[in-house]
Amino acid sequence: MRALVLIDGEHHAPVVRDALAALPYEVVGALLVGGAEKLRGGPPGASGARSSGRAASASPAALPADDYGVPLVDSLDAVEADVVVDLSDEPVLGPRERLLWASRVLALGLPYVGADFRFDPPAYHPFDLPSVAVFGTGKRVGKTAVTAHLARLLARDHDVVVVSMGRGGPPEPELVTAPPDVGELVARSRAGRHAASDHLETAAFAGVPTVGCRRAGGGMAGAPFDSNVLEGARLAASLDPDVVVFDGSGAAVPPIATDARVLVAHDLAGLNAYRALVSDLVLAAGDDVAVEATRLGRPAARFGLRLRPTARLEGRVAVFTTGPAGCGHLDADVVLHSRALADRHELVRQLEGVDADTYLVELKAAAIDVVAEHALARGRRVVLAENEVVSASGSDDLDALLLHVVAGRAGARA
Repeated sequence: MRALVLIDGEHHAPVVRDALAALPYEVVGALLVGGAEKLRGGPPGASGARSSGRAASASPAALPADDYGVPLVDSLDAVEADVVVDLSDEPVLGPRERLLWASRVLALGLPYVGADFRFDPPAYHPFDLPSVAVFGTGKRVGKTAVTAHLARLLARDHDVVVVSMGRGGPPEPELVTAPPDVGELVARSRAGRHAASDHLETAAFAGVPTVGCRRAGGGMAGAPFDSNVLEGARLAASLDPDVVVFDGSGAAVPPIATDARVLVAHDLAGLNAYRALVSDLVLAAGDDVAVEATRLGRPAARFGLRLRPTARLEGRVAVFTTGPAGCGHLDADVVLHSRALADRHELVRQLEGVDADTYLVELKAAAIDVVAEHALARGRRVVLAENEVVSASGSDDLDALLLHVVAGRAGARA
């Protein structure tokens, strides 16, 4: 197995040379990532740690190859390798810098190995139809809203199916062909099933056939520990759509080799940089995230979310969300805005004092089994609220960017 090895100038060259010789690999090159204390005549620019995927020195040839016994290279992709081994250490590579190197290595499809760690790139399974994946850097970053928005955009001119995975998904992939209403969701909840799963939210708001799947666990680079998404993908393919949109779950990435990928990001720290590097577009929740995505060489755009009722709001209105979504734009007499949908104890406490005619609720967390049940028991209306995706002020046309990504990648096979 061929190895590219990361080295630094804080180690004396003979020490590194002996360590390279002891590795159980064919070492095809070494990449200097920083440090100059023990370099003979330390080349300019080599003193600081680098995490760009290129050598710290502008001229690796300035260091005699005989010092290390292997060729010195200037980038991760300069040689054909099967694994990248990290022989560096503090102070050249701290945890933040090391995880950025790991992200770049994994994005090349290579394992990243150190003294007491190993990261393997997630496995993505082949899929024969045009496809795009939407996934996030964490829970409640707007990923499901973006999936529904993209599905609606594509459905203007194509037959679209969404495959969604979640931590409350069904044991067998479930096809939902029509948007579920509140009555159907309550019936599902009373039958002991999760009535606010991501696939139900997508089916309710995207208006396209949606396949619900489940997953358990998630690796640092986004691989699910267990899922039935492959079976869900086969079910979606059997419908013969023009394009399939795969929806991630939390920070987990759909384990499918899609043609295009869109990352919805609230930060790019740690291995979130890997998620950005394997994506064709980063939708950023803040300016700092967009700037970081650009530094990584990925196209980025700012976006926001706006609460949109799916029916007319009547009388006094109580609003229930999982996060900081605003409701000042609503044409309604809002008497309560609870952000406790994901905190059942606090939610129940707040419901005790509610005096409203209409309950406006996101389809998440305890929306159905707690909020909807509370409203229906008192003869009150329940209206579902969609998180509408909007371009941030000063950002490019978000719809055009999304369609460009799909047309440029998935569209090539459509």
